[in-house]
Amino acid sequence: MPATIFPSEVAEIVFVIILVVWALSEFVGGQLIPMIRRGGKRVQRRHESASALIEWMSVFILSLIFASKQIAILPSWTYYLGITLMLLGIVLRQWAMAVLGRYFSSILGTQKEQRVVDTGPYRFVRHPSYTGVLLLQIGIGLSLLSWGAVIVIFLLFGIAFGYRIRVEEKILISELGDSYISYMRRTKKRLIPFMV
Repeated sequence: MPATIFPSEVAEIVFVIILVVWALSEFVGGQLIPMIRRGGKRVQRRHESASALIEWMSVFILSLIFASKQIAILPSWTYYLGITLMLLGIVLRQWAMAVLGRYFSSILGTQKEQRVVDTGPYRFVRHPSYTGVLLLQIGIGLSLLSWGAVIVIFLLFGIAFGYRIRVEEKILISELGDSYISYMRRTKKRLIPFMV
């Protein structure tokens, strides 16, 4: 990464460490632990969609391009706001995954005897793990000091996760029926309390 992107070498090292922590947390909290809790059983009703990894990599690459070309640059203090949002995003996503437990899967679908989970962050929004992803990605754009990257992140996230949320909610309504419909009425926001 070009040295001019970050306020200091230490700032760059911190950014990279947080990215590594994020990748490890996705593997352990998002893949390994739910698979162990399911006893290795597969997701029942599956919907193959574009991988979230493709969207995440697109966001990261575009953010790096914006930052390295110094397009739409932000002041250096936004790096610290970005790092904070990245950490909050990781924590929120891991909390949401832990609360869902064996029902969490990166593949859209349901588990045998699945029920509606409405505790933890699910009391406030229906898709808190996606809120965590959004915070993380905005944090990346801010850490790379580019408001242009933040705008691109919003657009890509809106397209990719907007589609994913619609498909996921159709599956959950189909499989969980009235209990999920009732949950949707109680928890009106999908991503951000009182807003979206």
